[in-house]
Amino acid sequence: MTQPYTVAFDPVAFHVGPLQIHWYGLMYLCGFLGAWLLAEYRRRKGRLPVTSEALGDLAFYVMMGVIVGGRVWYMLFYADIHWIWTDPLALFRVWDGGMSFHGGLLGVLVAGLWWSRRNGVHFFDTIDFVAPMVPIGLGLGRLGNFINGELWGKPSDVPWAMIFPNAPDRLPRHPSQLYELLLEGVVMFTVLFLVSMKPRPRYLISGLFGLMYGCFRFAVEFVRVPDPQLGYLAWGWLTMGQIQSLPLIIIGIVLLVLSRKAPTLRPYTVSLPGKE
Repeated sequence: MTQPYTVAFDPVAFHVGPLQIHWYGLMYLCGFLGAWLLAEYRRRKGRLPVTSEALGDLAFYVMMGVIVGGRVWYMLFYADIHWIWTDPLALFRVWDGGMSFHGGLLGVLVAGLWWSRRNGVHFFDTIDFVAPMVPIGLGLGRLGNFINGELWGKPSDVPWAMIFPNAPDRLPRHPSQLYELLLEGVVMFTVLFLVSMKPRPRYLISGLFGLMYGCFRFAVEFVRVPDPQLGYLAWGWLTMGQIQSLPLIIIGIVLLVLSRKAPTLRPYTVSLPGKE
């Protein structure tokens, strides 16, 4: 009988003098870079009527929204709240891990609202533009979780079950990080990118994003071990991730309904000074 694969990667990719460069940090960096390159490509295709400089501002605001929102949300909802008065500097130790997608998404929405008002762009045109780039970072982030051997799944006897040395036992488990890489990364990116490159109504891309992510995350939580400091919150199966995903499912459905009566958006064909 074939032994299950053991996930035992060095979380440190390489050293630069005394500094340790972690794979997880590199995944974030590659996610931001990939998203920016795709955003510039889509801007040149007329998917957002702004200059390259304005797009650079949007990318910076979104990046800050992901980092600040993701970290603050994690520390408020997933970490032991005692850090506020016993170790407040823990908020800034991002390299120790601990980022929340839902907080990062909220940060992106705030950043998008700020940028949209400054540039005279409809908020949902901005969010529809940004949404197809998010799965790049999501997928790479889950790959970083896999390399770190964290956020593992429940024990399982499926042929692809793996052993995670950081788990409390040596039982083969669901590689739930790879499930999320496939669903939240590959599947979501493919669907959102293909739909976004065609004439489509406002709200459609954002609605698809919210519905798909909410459903995918809710489903994967059934085979993923909940955060040990939280455990199951109700009925022996409901997790914090599922509770926070429910609003996304509802909002996604609402946006899809709104898109049925929204104007159809087509690529901008008028070349404005400084756009190319």
